[in-house]
Amino acid sequence: MSLIQGKNTKSIHQIGGFRLSPIAKWVKATVITSVASTFAFSATAQDAEAESIKADKNIEVVEIVGTRRTIQNQIAIKREATTVVDGLSASDIGDLPALSIGEALETITGASSHRENGGATEISIRGLGPFLSATHINGREATNGGGDRSVNFSQFPSELMKKVAIYKTQDASMIEGGVAGVITLETLKPLDFGERRIQGEVKGNYNPDQSNVENSLQGDLGYRGTLSFVDQFEFDNGQAVGVSVGWQRQDISQPEAEYRSSSPSGSSLWACLNDPTNTNEGFYRSTAGDCEDQVSGSSNQGYNTEIDPATGKAVDAGTPYAWTGSSRSFRQNETSDEREALFIALQYRPSESWDINFDAQISDRTQTESRHDLIFLQKRVTPGVTGQNLITNDVGGILHWEGSDRIESAGEYFEREENYTAYGLNIEHYATEDLTITVDIGYSETNREELQISNRGRTSSANNAFSWDLGEHIPHFTLSDFDVTDISNFSSDLRSRLDRENVRDNEIIGARVDFDYKLDGDVFTSIQGGVRVSELSFVQFGGVNNSGNGSRAEFTIDDPETGLSILEGCQINFPESSFLSSVSDGNIITNVDSSGNTIDSGTGASWATYNNECFAQAVAAGANGDFEYPEVVYENSGTSDVTEKTTAVYAMASYDTEMFGKFIRGNFGVRVVNTDVTSIGFREDFDVLTDALGVVSLEGNGEIERVVGGGDYTKVLPSFNLVVDYEENIILRAGIYRGMSRADPSDLGFDRSFVTDDNSDPTTVNDLLVGAEGSGNPNTQPLMSWNYDLGFEWYPNDDSIVAFGVYYKQFNGGFQQQTVLENFNVEGVDVSLPITNSVTSDDESEIMGLEASFSYRWDSGLGVKFGYNYADTDFEFEDSLYGDTFTTDLDGVTTQLTEGIVAPGSVPGFSEHVFSGQLYYQVGDFDTALIYKYRSEYFQPYTSNGTRLRYVDEANVWEARASYKINKHVRVKFSAINLFSEPRSDDFFVEGNLGSVSDYGPRIFAGISVKY
Repeated sequence: MSLIQGKNTKSIHQIGGFRLSPIAKWVKATVITSVASTFAFSATAQDAEAESIKADKNIEVVEIVGTRRTIQNQIAIKREATTVVDGLSASDIGDLPALSIGEALETITGASSHRENGGATEISIRGLGPFLSATHINGREATNGGGDRSVNFSQFPSELMKKVAIYKTQDASMIEGGVAGVITLETLKPLDFGERRIQGEVKGNYNPDQSNVENSLQGDLGYRGTLSFVDQFEFDNGQAVGVSVGWQRQDISQPEAEYRSSSPSGSSLWACLNDPTNTNEGFYRSTAGDCEDQVSGSSNQGYNTEIDPATGKAVDAGTPYAWTGSSRSFRQNETSDEREALFIALQYRPSESWDINFDAQISDRTQTESRHDLIFLQKRVTPGVTGQNLITNDVGGILHWEGSDRIESAGEYFEREENYTAYGLNIEHYATEDLTITVDIGYSETNREELQISNRGRTSSANNAFSWDLGEHIPHFTLSDFDVTDISNFSSDLRSRLDRENVRDNEIIGARVDFDYKLDGDVFTSIQGGVRVSELSFVQFGGVNNSGNGSRAEFTIDDPETGLSILEGCQINFPESSFLSSVSDGNIITNVDSSGNTIDSGTGASWATYNNECFAQAVAAGANGDFEYPEVVYENSGTSDVTEKTTAVYAMASYDTEMFGKFIRGNFGVRVVNTDVTSIGFREDFDVLTDALGVVSLEGNGEIERVVGGGDYTKVLPSFNLVVDYEENIILRAGIYRGMSRADPSDLGFDRSFVTDDNSDPTTVNDLLVGAEGSGNPNTQPLMSWNYDLGFEWYPNDDSIVAFGVYYKQFNGGFQQQTVLENFNVEGVDVSLPITNSVTSDDESEIMGLEASFSYRWDSGLGVKFGYNYADTDFEFEDSLYGDTFTTDLDGVTTQLTEGIVAPGSVPGFSEHVFSGQLYYQVGDFDTALIYKYRSEYFQPYTSNGTRLRYVDEANVWEARASYKINKHVRVKFSAINLFSEPRSDDFFVEGNLGSVSDYGPRIFAGISVKY
């Protein structure tokens, strides 16, 4: 079934804080005035033109292609559908107007992306994060290597996709998943395509920032080559076979220059006390040391958010504080991005009663980076200097810092390989004129593995004096007589780590049977129903000598002379000129003498660097070790093995009738979903020992024990969709559905260990074990929502749309700590133990929003298209370290554990404003467009710890594309993204505490397409 039309819907139409600058407001007013005055004339003129064409059959009909046809298809997709949907449909292979699926989806009203390496990756719908949406490819769920349910759309070539769409309301026939909506991708069906096509395209890639880099992994020029073939074969007996094959190879760079602070994922970023009267801890401590440690007392404390029973407030309530990470650093990257993709489709029609489709998608992607870091350690307080000179903003973000600490020249070699394989078989049987039966079987698998070398050379002591001031975008450092370009300054404490980590395997097997029975009634047009079963498995492998997500081998060299020899033997010139120049206010490093005079050596935007592989091999050899990546281990406490089995049934009725003089159409139905989760984990095995006095204890025996947890739920998902053809060109639309968003597979693990009573003399296992600790909750319930949509759409002509919609979502679910009982068997004894873990709460939240679409084309060939979404929500996401946290005990009593100092985040990925605009000009064989995309700031959970707040600042991104058709076979193309080098800026814990800045630069592609 086509993406552009709801099931069994009669086709009544044919496809033919966000701020505006003063200039933008003037342009907006001009456009609206012009459009209002020309709509009626244009519609009348087109009607007259159509009549003229009918009268003269000898008139040549000009085929509409390019940007204009794409926008016409977008309008038609929205007009035809029975649900609220927006999409893109290419009129020919390779005609989706974007460099990637992510960039294509961003042009759809209400869609925005999270940017990594300068390109669009995860997609948010209506400003809501990707965890609230679902992605289907050819009607099947898609896997990924991230441990969540989002999809990295940069994995899929836009040139090999036929259609993309975003369903903002759902019907009962759709695979469940998505409070925000469902993203669907569709590849070509060769018989439906209906003609032979041989096509080749090659694009050269040039990134201006790459020309400043001596990249050992990639040259200044990259390429992207695509080949595709489509053909159909008809036989005398009425049978027909179609075949489609598409292949793409990409080999490009992904330049990125970075400023970085320590992440909020662990114990690296602290709120340290900034109280001049407190000399025991914080920035005014009386002795040199880390600001989160007390001179006399506890370590790793900082601002204490725990509730003081005497006051009911935080222990340090009212005390000033400032945010400081363990380090602040600059990173220069050498990069390479290689991808190979193969798409295959076979379509077979043995008779008019059967339609058999097989499709397969294979994508192998390898991303490589050689990173060079200059790191300033920065938690250490210099008495009499650091606190007295500290300048902060009103949220505790540091603007000026002074002190002494170690400086490091560090480096990393990083390689991520991700392999995606999916295939499916779809059999459609027209049993009678009225009954259609469809069987679909699908498989999807993603494997990801990351290899990383981490190197470090550092100064011999912490007596290196430096200060820094925050500029417009990044800090700028001043050093006292220290030359960062002299590699001999970093010859102490050499260390190299080899990690094999984030080794994941995500697999989905699914099958469904559907029927569609047409009715001859005056109201109901069809009844549909079906059943679907699927099994998702997610495995993340643990390992040795690491924190649980892989395996590590570590080597060290403590002798400075040996260290200097290694550094000098592996030294390379700093690989990049004009490093971070687009976001800096001058030199990022200034070296001064004791009188404050600038020293040329060490001043600028470079530092001493070395070849990472050479360094690691030399350190491993010097430590008498083997330079090889360690293997991961399945039977390990860091392993997470989750299996999610789903069974769903649905029934739906479609209607198409006339009421009160208006034609109405739509559907209503219900879907019932049962899900069962089994989670396997591993923990240290124990022997239960009893001494002569009968006291029981546990003693590790060196073995690993397998533990199993689980959970299940059944949900009922009704839906209703209504379309009213109010007038010939005016449509009113409404939709109601209940949606669900499941927890990420990586959050469904079962990592458990025992808490024992060490203060008594237990005589039984039940007395000995008093609780359990661990992460992951396989019984996490989904977030459920009721979703309501109303829309108005006006279609003056095939090129124009004015559409407004409002929506309201009420959903149950938040995230809080709750204590529950879990059952264990220890040496044959059944034990129920309390464990406190993250659960989905019953809190109710609301999201309200509106979206608007506008498109118009003048007879001159100039056209515009706008899409805007505004949303507001009262959802609150508390940071697990510095937010308000609560726990609910076994009796249901909720107790506040901490009083936070940071405001809660919103829905992960939530942006208040999302806007996309497009100005295009198409005359004859020339086609060009300028695209603008805006997304206001949003909360994005930090990757390695999804309970910590990270805010991504607003982004303004410009893109451009142009093409010229030389003849009917050859077309030249040009495209560019991030035209004005918009950086990405992140704040940690709270907006205003700068965490990182990534500068990507523009990306330019130019090439030629040949088709026959």
